[in-house]
Amino acid sequence: AVTAAMRLGAVLSALRPALPLLLGLSLGCSLSLLRASWSHGAAEERCLAPGPPAPPARGPLPEAAEGRPGPGHEDFRPRIVPYYRDPNKPYKKVLRTRYIQTELGFHERLFVAVLTSKATLNTLAVAVNKTVAHHFPRLLYFTGLRSAKVPHGMVLVAHGDERPIWLMYETMNYIHQHFGSDYDWFYIMQDDTYAQAEQVKALVTHLSINQDVYLGRAEEFIGGDEQARYCHGGFGYLLSRSLLLKLRPHLDSCRNEILSVRPDEWLGRCIIDFLGITCVSQLQGQHYHTYELAKNIEPEKEEEEEFQAALAVHPVSDMTLMYRLHKQFSRIQLDRVYQEIRDLQMQIRNLTALTPAGEAGVTWPVGINAPFLPKSRFEVISWDYFTEQHLFSCPDGSPKCELSGASKADVSEIIESAVEQLNRRYQPLLRFSKRQLLNGYRRFDPTRGMEYTLDLLLEAATQKGHSHVLAKRVSLVRPLSKVEIIPMPYVTEATRVQLVLPLTVQDLDFVANFLDMFAMNTLDVHDNALLTLLFIYHPYDAQRVGQVDVFAGVKAMVGELEKRYAEVKIPWISVKTEVPSQVKLMDIVSKKHPVDTLFFLASVWTEINMEFLNRCRMNTISNWQVFFPVHFQEFNPVLVYHGEQTASSNTDFLRDGHFDRHSFAEACFYNSDYMTARTKLAADILDRDEVLESMEVFDVFLHYSGLHLFRAVEPGLVQKYTLRSCNPRLSEELYHRCVLSNLEGLASRSHLAMALFEQEQANST
Repeated sequence: AVTAAMRLGAVLSALRPALPLLLGLSLGCSLSLLRASWSHGAAEERCLAPGPPAPPARGPLPEAAEGRPGPGHEDFRPRIVPYYRDPNKPYKKVLRTRYIQTELGFHERLFVAVLTSKATLNTLAVAVNKTVAHHFPRLLYFTGLRSAKVPHGMVLVAHGDERPIWLMYETMNYIHQHFGSDYDWFYIMQDDTYAQAEQVKALVTHLSINQDVYLGRAEEFIGGDEQARYCHGGFGYLLSRSLLLKLRPHLDSCRNEILSVRPDEWLGRCIIDFLGITCVSQLQGQHYHTYELAKNIEPEKEEEEEFQAALAVHPVSDMTLMYRLHKQFSRIQLDRVYQEIRDLQMQIRNLTALTPAGEAGVTWPVGINAPFLPKSRFEVISWDYFTEQHLFSCPDGSPKCELSGASKADVSEIIESAVEQLNRRYQPLLRFSKRQLLNGYRRFDPTRGMEYTLDLLLEAATQKGHSHVLAKRVSLVRPLSKVEIIPMPYVTEATRVQLVLPLTVQDLDFVANFLDMFAMNTLDVHDNALLTLLFIYHPYDAQRVGQVDVFAGVKAMVGELEKRYAEVKIPWISVKTEVPSQVKLMDIVSKKHPVDTLFFLASVWTEINMEFLNRCRMNTISNWQVFFPVHFQEFNPVLVYHGEQTASSNTDFLRDGHFDRHSFAEACFYNSDYMTARTKLAADILDRDEVLESMEVFDVFLHYSGLHLFRAVEPGLVQKYTLRSCNPRLSEELYHRCVLSNLEGLASRSHLAMALFEQEQANST
């Protein structure tokens, strides 16, 4: 009996943590059964209710005829349209967008229009642009007449007339025509208005887009109806997309029939007369707070609650006042954020004390993710050692390098922050000052941010003037901030890709495989891609081309492809040089193609596929970004498979190899971007063409373009192992990178160790 009781107690103790889960499941199942029985009973009562006979179970419902809901019904029966393709029509590839948001017709959230004038364009409008413009996703400036020079970084629309009513009429027309179908909310403000951008964005996130919204500071019409209100333009106002669509057909009538001096009154009267909607300052529980500035105001001394809660303030008389307002509201917002952080940290401490781990479960800093815990020695994140002058983990692999640039600024800032935090904690009893950084360590933890450990030699001074030198270790964390999606221009997949393949005599053994993969993955599937071959002749081979053409076999293969695909033409360009500089070769190709050509500079070991070509199109943006993929290089099969297996299976894909970061041979870019960067390079080097032999296309874009260089691993570019020939006539850096690529492409460290072990075993026997 005692044994049975002990067993029962053990079972109950084991099941105790799962009791809440079991109770929840039981309660959920019971409620589901009860709800099903209630629904069934309600359905039976409807069937027995008196009235006209119900429609038959089969066939379409009367209110759902033609796939449309009847009056008073929100639900309807869907109608399936069968797919049919006419066999007599040629096959056409369907190109779909890669963005779900575009395909489903989603809208952007907020569009901002700023009304300005020629007199204030270079003053107040510039101040608006520098303070709040970067917080809004899309902002345009509207004016009647424009000055000769538009300020940098501002998108300006000039209507050609300074009359206020005409400016408002043309602005509303322009917004509806160009952005009416792209945005849900439209915020109209003047250049003498300061708006808290983050507060405005937060406001629209809490409003429903299904209502006609006219929200702002409600004002009475002079001598008009007491019930009607218009939104004061000086404090900005918010319009919904549905209201803008309904208002557009009546704008011409409003222009001809409504007389007003103020544009905001004119717009408000137009909305009231034709739509019956008046301006409100409160909607759906959200308040549009405003504050009217007095003359000679001191923003730094304003402590009124109305001022601190304002979304918009008006009137702003000059640029200096705009900047002071921005500084004060930024300080107010920062104080709110710090207070919110402190409140959240206190809540975390209180809740953590109730957990099984207790106070020991609180991480430092409170609210930041705990440090990453490696599961094996291969996942250990190493620390980088540094001093105030040197870094002992250098990007180029050298053991010691001078601390400079962003790294030096980072170290200086973290030391200052450490001393500041110490003084904040121990003042007024002690005052610390830095003498020397003894040791510094830092590492990047992807789960929380950059971690630092500093050994500081400090001088501590007391209130009585006594001082003492001591060493103290401090730990700091620079946490990861909020992830922000950078807006990028829209790109489609319909762009034609022009492949450029440079060939030397050493590449002849691999051309056949390249052409076969190109035909199978692009020509057979009718992908929008073309190929141009670049034959690089050595001067000796060029002299004998009449007797023996080293590229005759390749030209024969090209002829066979053109016979097999009648609509395809593969041109080639012959070049004679001893040093095949990538930049010089690209200069020749660039002149023979239009400026809007999208180039893919390939290598003979590249296996072309549609997946990568689509990423080449998506990642290359004209006048914005170029793409340099890092291909995956397979290891030497002799060392990896020992003659037992010659190719990786599907389960081993991207395992027996590495991404070759030393190679910059593949690149995607537009011809117009290359020509612009090449022009700047020519002006820099003048007639010193020998400089081009030490450069690649990557260097041209890096130093002379100002574009975004997108460098990322590309699993769609897989190259078989081969020992590449490195031209010693190239620059020392290019030759060194080629040698490193060959060495690192042999095998992994484990495979090389196994090969050495087997060789030593063979030698010992």
